[in-house]
Amino acid sequence: MEVEGAVTYRALAERERDANRKRILLRLAEVEDVHAARWTQRIEELGGQAPDPTRVKSPLGLSLQIARPEVIMRRLEAQEEEDIAIYEQLLKDVGDEESHQIARDAIRDEQEHARTLHLLAGSVHSPAHALDLILRREKWHVRSGNWIGDAIYGVNDGLGAVFGIVSGVAGATRADHRYVVLAGVAGTFASALSMGSGAYLAAKSEREVYEAELHREQRELDEHPEEEREELELFYQLKGFSPEEAALLVERLSQQPEQMLKTMAHEELGLAEAQFPNPWTSGVSAMLSTAVGAFIPLIPFFFIRGMPAVVASGIVSILAHFAVGAAKSLVTTRSWWASGMEMTTVGILVGAVTYAVGVLFGVG
Repeated sequence: MEVEGAVTYRALAERERDANRKRILLRLAEVEDVHAARWTQRIEELGGQAPDPTRVKSPLGLSLQIARPEVIMRRLEAQEEEDIAIYEQLLKDVGDEESHQIARDAIRDEQEHARTLHLLAGSVHSPAHALDLILRREKWHVRSGNWIGDAIYGVNDGLGAVFGIVSGVAGATRADHRYVVLAGVAGTFASALSMGSGAYLAAKSEREVYEAELHREQRELDEHPEEEREELELFYQLKGFSPEEAALLVERLSQQPEQMLKTMAHEELGLAEAQFPNPWTSGVSAMLSTAVGAFIPLIPFFFIRGMPAVVASGIVSILAHFAVGAAKSLVTTRSWWASGMEMTTVGILVGAVTYAVGVLFGVG
């Protein structure tokens, strides 16, 4: 399997146009050659016959030539993990110390290879990932865009939910003012509290995940400082730095442990503290925006009664759906008119369907 790995890495390096990535792949192939040579020598010492390396081919076959590089690297990463499991089993089955030492060295190198392949695969960016990287660089855009988007979608959720409640209850009770207002107010509070608590818990969970990942990175830095330094150097090499420049950058970072930790989290996991909103801000924003949207269908019922109030509520709510849809264009690439008309259609369907259901199952 070591010879197969070397053949595969060299074939992948031939396809690679980036000089840094090509050099890294060739380095992996050289390490596999060393493993193969050590095992060949050990097998012959024990009286066995090692396979002829010139007759070994890559197990990936044709896919090595036609599959996307990141797909191949993910498969190789999985293969490295399988090789580690094989070596760990070999440590249990084989008794001589020299074979144990070769296996232990191979496990260490295979683990490094798996990490390297993970980084290499992650450095082949799709268009969506490239856009995400651009948005991450514009920190102000990420923060403000999320806040605007959350507020718009909060208004949309509240508006749609309570408009459906008001329409359904109006159809069921023949527009009885008391029941419609009671159901609408209850729906407003329920929607606002539900959205607010959900946004709070989601933001809190994201921050907890970030803190947990920081803790994991800190543990890895404490337990395997050299491996983590090599990993960070590889990140910088993939960004175009020479090995010497990457080593110098990491050396300077290592003198600031806290910054080193945050850099590892950002480079390896794409996590940065500025990405995560304050849970209380998210919760209150979602609750208030949902309440605003939910209150809109109720407004006419505070001034008029009966079917005129139902008709007025429908008109106001449909216009509000258009306004919310148009506002979505602030956080999407669609035109305000198309987005507004889409939401208007949704609003009409919600009102018509819930009113019909109310009439069908209504009282009296």
